[in-house]
Amino acid sequence: MSKHIHILGICGTFMGGIAAIAKQSGYRVTGCDANVYPPMSTQLIEQGIELIEGFGIEQLELKPDVFVIGNVVSRGNALMEEILNRGLPYVSGPQWLADTLLRDKWVLGVAGTHGKTTTTSMLAWILEYAGLNPGFLIGGVPQNFGISARITESPFFVIEADEYDTAFFDKRSKFVHYRPRTAVLNNLEFDHADIFADLNAIETQFHHLVRTVPGNGLVVSNGREESLQRVIQRGCWTPVEKFGSDDGWNIDEQEQVSFNGKLQGKLQWELMGEHNRMNALAALAAARHAGVPVAQGLAALGEFKNVKRRMEVRGTINGITVYDDFAHHPTAIDTTVAGLRRKVGAARILAVLEPRSNTMKLGVMKDALPGSLKDADLTFCYAGNLGWDARGALAPLGDKALVKDDLNELIDAIANVAKSGDQILVMSNGGFGGIHEKLLLRLQD
Repeated sequence: MSKHIHILGICGTFMGGIAAIAKQSGYRVTGCDANVYPPMSTQLIEQGIELIEGFGIEQLELKPDVFVIGNVVSRGNALMEEILNRGLPYVSGPQWLADTLLRDKWVLGVAGTHGKTTTTSMLAWILEYAGLNPGFLIGGVPQNFGISARITESPFFVIEADEYDTAFFDKRSKFVHYRPRTAVLNNLEFDHADIFADLNAIETQFHHLVRTVPGNGLVVSNGREESLQRVIQRGCWTPVEKFGSDDGWNIDEQEQVSFNGKLQGKLQWELMGEHNRMNALAALAAARHAGVPVAQGLAALGEFKNVKRRMEVRGTINGITVYDDFAHHPTAIDTTVAGLRRKVGAARILAVLEPRSNTMKLGVMKDALPGSLKDADLTFCYAGNLGWDARGALAPLGDKALVKDDLNELIDAIANVAKSGDQILVMSNGGFGGIHEKLLLRLQD
């Protein structure tokens, strides 16, 4: 008789991934969410997972062995209140995952403010290419796999190790639950202003992660980040390999990879941007710890296809190309625009932005926005439901920036100025009201 879990908040990428691998592991999985919609709903239903819209207390009749609680659920949620009142068993997603599916695995965890999804995908692909058949749980869909999560017989499990909090009853970062043997610290900046007071608060959580890595494990850390140096200086009981520095892993302009000054080979691939070169170094170092020779890692990266929504071309109409990218933090916006600039040379870049992450909605990063968009020729910002003055924030860009509160007006404004050869870069960590398809249709007219 398979055990039954009922997941509250099942349609987020992370909880949906847990649902998928629980189902693959033989559990009966049911779940609910406020917004049950594609693509996650389709992905879950295809796997035989029963979905319920909303958080009605009639779901208690399902009588699961345990309720697995996503971090979208807060006090006051009707179903959660009834679970608490009746003293029914509940657990957070990360805790359940760690206790049931990861206990006997060699976990490779990838943490960092930026590049987690891409680096986790690279690492999983390198292990797959080397025949190690890893399980993984990734906050996006790597195109080499076409799915965001799977469990296998392999001892290796690659996980995107997020610093966001675990649940309303556990305010530690998700990643402290995973106990990685190989931990990648990709970078560390201030983000998630809704839950962290300052950079130091995030550094403390990263140090909690470092404390869990065993002595026979490995910490792969970005050698260019002072914040990560501070984290490691707080105490580290594990060997550290740095990347992006001469005393560790490095890569030059010709994509030649070296380790401790010794040439390891050349990276030949389609991806662009310094941030992706750094992601590649981190993935190569972590894979080497799991037994994959660097030459094999480099060959794998030559066949790496990026994650969906990472500079993904959504269409080209009348010589105008529309890209979709997940960038939503000023640093990510900066590197994304700069990467596209290197690729397209003098062509016009039209940056289209929806500030919708919690940090962006709070306006904490608004002063950094104009600088992050410096490589774009024109910037269009959607300010619907923003709690701060986007026009004022983007004023330093002068007539190179246009802000609209109405999505259709924004689309019209973009279509009216776009001409053949233009590159339209749409950046948001949400669906952005389906702007990509609407814009492509409008450009056709």
